[in-house]
Amino acid sequence: MPKWLSQEWLDEGRKLAESQPERPGASAKMQYVVTGGPEGDIQYYWVLENGKIVESKLGTLPDAEVTLTMTYEDSMKVQKGELDANAAFMQGRVKVSGNMAKVMSLLPITNSPEYVQLQEEISKITEY
Repeated sequence: MPKWLSQEWLDEGRKLAESQPERPGASAKMQYVVTGGPEGDIQYYWVLENGKIVESKLGTLPDAEVTLTMTYEDSMKVQKGELDANAAFMQGRVKVSGNMAKVMSLLPITNSPEYVQLQEEISKITEY
């Protein structure tokens, strides 16, 4: 079972996400920063092309279009389905820098039944 926020976890999540429907135009280079974890801050990124994760790695992406920053606690709650990502965003619990229009265009995907199911599948295989 992969440990949350490890490269193995990112790899397994990307494999599970292969079943997601194609979403033309849903493309972005997204940097994630999780702050205040037991091992310090963790950075990882996703490269999305038409709704598909084509790259998912620990580290930084120099040409990221968007950076999303959350606390370790809030990020874990979102991953476990205990905190809605859209609600966290609206409450200011997700700090966003970069292309805000890009983020807004991707938000509806997080409410799709396929994405909700994917989050549940990833959570089941994750060691927190």
